[in-house]
Amino acid sequence: MSEYMIMTDSTVDLPKEYLTEELGVPYIPLTYLIDGQSYEDMIGLTGEEFFAKVRAGSMPTTSQINPEQAREALEPYLKEGKDILYIAFSSGLSGTYNSIRMAAEELQEEYPERKLIVIDSLCACMGEGLLVYKAVQLKRAGKSLEEVAAWVEENKLHIMHNVTIDDLFHLHRGGRVSKTTAVVGTLIHVKPVLHVTNEGELKPFQNVRGRKKALQSLVDSMKKEGAGYENKVAFIVHGDCIEDANKVADKIKEECGVEKVIIGMLSPTIGTHAGPGTVGLFFIGENK
Repeated sequence: MSEYMIMTDSTVDLPKEYLTEELGVPYIPLTYLIDGQSYEDMIGLTGEEFFAKVRAGSMPTTSQINPEQAREALEPYLKEGKDILYIAFSSGLSGTYNSIRMAAEELQEEYPERKLIVIDSLCACMGEGLLVYKAVQLKRAGKSLEEVAAWVEENKLHIMHNVTIDDLFHLHRGGRVSKTTAVVGTLIHVKPVLHVTNEGELKPFQNVRGRKKALQSLVDSMKKEGAGYENKVAFIVHGDCIEDANKVADKIKEECGVEKVIIGMLSPTIGTHAGPGTVGLFFIGENK
C-alpha cells in the first residue's frame, strides 16, 4: 500500500498546531483582505487581532484558493511518491473545491502512477475539521486511501453544524440581512441559529430569543440529532468568545456524554462572514 497524505484547507478552523503537528495534516490557506492589507489564514492576524478590527468596524473580504496555489501545494508530495486524499471546503460556500479538483486533474495526468482523490466535504469550519479528524483516525488504524475516502463520502452528511450568530449588524454590513431585520432583531434579542444543508450551504433554521437560550439550543440539537451516534469527541468554534464556548463544552460533557471537546477560534476567512460572538457546535448525527 502506497504512502498517502491527508490534506485540507484552512477553513477547518482547527488550531494550527493541532492540525499540522497532532494530526499531521498539511493545509492550503485561504486569504483575506482587511484595512487594505492581505493576509493568509493561520499565518496573518491572530483571532483576537482580527475580531478587534471587525468590532471596530472593519469589513474584511475573502479569496478562495486558486488552481495555481493548489498545484504548488499538492505537487511536492507527488514528487516524493506519495498519494493524496484532499478534503475540501464545501462547494456550496466557496469555489475552493473546484480549484483543488482542477489542479488535481492536471497533476493526475502528469503523475499517472499516483492517486489523488479530492472530496467536496459539503462541510464548513470545524465540521470540515471533524471530518478531517475522523479521516486521520482511520488512516492511523491502517485503512487505505480508498477506504478512508469511501468513509468520508458515506459519512459527510452526518456531520452536524449548529451555529449561533450574535451580531446581526455584522450580518447586515455583509449584506446577509436587511437593516430593518438587524435593528428589530437586536432590539428583541433575536439570535439566529444556522446549520449546513445537504447542499453544503449555510442556512438559518431557527431564531432564539437571548444569548443563553441560543447557546442552550446548540446543546439541545446535539441531544436530539446526535442520539444513537458515538460522540466521544466534539468540536466547538467561537468568534473571540471563549467563555461561551466553554459553557457549551461543559454542558455537552454533562448532558451528552462527550468525553473530549476540541475548541478553536473562527479563522478570519470564516469569521469574515459569521462575525464576532459566533459559537458553533459540530458532531456526528442524523442526516442534516
